[in-house]
Amino acid sequence: MKKIVLGFSGGLDTSYCVKYLSEDKGYEVHSVIVNTGGFSEDELKKIEEHAYRLGVKTHATVNAVKSYYDSIIKYLVYGNILKNNTYPLSVSAERLSQALHIAEHVKKLNADAVAHGSTGAGNDQVRFDMIFHIMIPGVEIITPIRDLKLSREQEIEYLKSKDVEMNFEKAVYSINKGLWGTSVGGKETLSSKGILPEEAWPTQVTATDSREVKLSFVKGELKGVDGKNLNHPTEAIQYLQSIAGPYGIGRDIHVGDTIIGIKGRVGFEAAAPMVILKAHHALEKHVLTKWQLNWKDQLAQFYGNWLHEGQILDPVMRDIEAYLINSQQHVTGDVFVQLQPYRFQVIGIESVYDLMNSRFGKYGEMNTGFTGEDVRGFSKIFGNQTSIYQLVKQDANGK
Repeated sequence: MKKIVLGFSGGLDTSYCVKYLSEDKGYEVHSVIVNTGGFSEDELKKIEEHAYRLGVKTHATVNAVKSYYDSIIKYLVYGNILKNNTYPLSVSAERLSQALHIAEHVKKLNADAVAHGSTGAGNDQVRFDMIFHIMIPGVEIITPIRDLKLSREQEIEYLKSKDVEMNFEKAVYSINKGLWGTSVGGKETLSSKGILPEEAWPTQVTATDSREVKLSFVKGELKGVDGKNLNHPTEAIQYLQSIAGPYGIGRDIHVGDTIIGIKGRVGFEAAAPMVILKAHHALEKHVLTKWQLNWKDQLAQFYGNWLHEGQILDPVMRDIEAYLINSQQHVTGDVFVQLQPYRFQVIGIESVYDLMNSRFGKYGEMNTGFTGEDVRGFSKIFGNQTSIYQLVKQDANGK
């Protein structure tokens, strides 16, 4: 029998794929789930049991939480990246991590084919396909849901005919949880107008008292929260999420351009990512020069867009990452953030690298590094070329 590796989540689509590939197509199915921070140990165990009940030959669980951070999220923080100034790339980033690990599993098993449960309507099909074409060239890519143009009802009817027992009830809202945020899709996001109701959000608002938190960054990475030092930034992210999530912070709806050319809306909640990104950016504004900030913004925007479109393996991404790493050498210090229901604000920072230093003057009040005469001369020289341009233009026009 030919071996096929299936990216498996345990939901309707990938459950269909197991039965279809094994019983209708005669493949020896090896399922793999890549955990990027969205599953508990109990959930992973139940997914594994479900896979074996469906008839897979083997099932593997890959813990990719730390590698996901180290290879992707870290650079999203360094670049303060929000897609369309709104979305922290929660799902698009984790799909790339999952695709890369699935490709590695194909190599490990020396499989003949690889499969995923994407439909033909979204971005994930492109991300998975492209990574597979690059990482495992020549390996056949099979996508039953997309290729057969199956409806949800057809999948359910097929699985029932195979005596599969699982919950076929469609949830009112589609939830995808990961380390860097949770996406929420429902009837309100299918059109251009509508907001998700309170009960649709996975994390309900239970915190009502204002709270100040201290975020400690070391070379751009979050290493501590409220004086609590954590072993890895992923632990800091999860700890901050447990604090900020119950405030209902980080909820929004993203409107974006898909890779396949259509626009779409999706709700998301990302309390820790939004607080981290804004706090990190505030610290950078104090410790980096204006041209460091300027070029970071330009490179980071490209990096985020290219990552969103699945191009994580393009070598230009390594070049930009090298710049981002170098830019973080002095991004060390504490950022103080006030949390309140549905919102937060950065109060300020403390850093030994703070360029807003009173030794060199106070903006709008006094200066100690130059005189008024220095500024008078500087202003004349700084605008000299533009003055020449204006005079030459006037002479040429006879005015």
